[in-house]
Amino acid sequence: MFSIFKKRGVLAVDFGILGADMHSHLIPGIDDGVPDLDTSLTMIRGLVDLGYKKLITTPHVYSDMFPNTPETILPGHKLVAAAIKEQHIPVEFHAAAEYLLDDRFERLLDSGAPLLPLKENFVLVELPFVVPAMNLKEILFKMQICGYRPVLAHPERYLYFGANKGWFDQLKDAGCLFQLNLLSLIGHYGKDSVELAQFLIKKQYIDLLGTDLHHGRHLELLRSSSSRLLPVISKLVDSGKIQNAGL
Repeated sequence: MFSIFKKRGVLAVDFGILGADMHSHLIPGIDDGVPDLDTSLTMIRGLVDLGYKKLITTPHVYSDMFPNTPETILPGHKLVAAAIKEQHIPVEFHAAAEYLLDDRFERLLDSGAPLLPLKENFVLVELPFVVPAMNLKEILFKMQICGYRPVLAHPERYLYFGANKGWFDQLKDAGCLFQLNLLSLIGHYGKDSVELAQFLIKKQYIDLLGTDLHHGRHLELLRSSSSRLLPVISKLVDSGKIQNAGL
């Protein structure tokens, strides 16, 4: 189970109840996450201090801004994993990817190029923050035809769905799993994201919990917000719907 404990004068929460974090940006220099190996190891130590036993890091794959491929992600993972082993940090470290549902992603599917999954066929995907993909349902259907299970990253952050929450029902009906950002629960992304997070929790639509850790500020917020996060995490895990431990 979890516990609350004092560490270096900071109130922290033991996320060991979740087992794995499945959304972060910890490979140096390939997206908007950590800039270098030292920062990566600092963030990883911080997540281990919070109780995580397994980390699945998920670099962005954007067509223009972050055109990552397995050829850029896997060597970075190997570098970090070697440093973790050398410094005896007690954590499993794996790499997947967070794919933006854009034209490039659809071309990847059409080409048959293998994607980097969270596990087996679970693939983390995200939507644009301004407007949804025009052919969203078609891309999700194509993913499943290719044998992948879409895991939608932080659905509570797509505020355009707030005006028509029926979209969430349609995405669930289309086979999507939903991953909630823990920091959404404390208002880090704004009041509207808090309200959508609460709506999705009430609907029992949340399947996975992730930190979406990019930098030290995110880590500090996780540490300092224990008393606010703990009851929600506990309730979600007790519901039996959260799948982090199976990753």
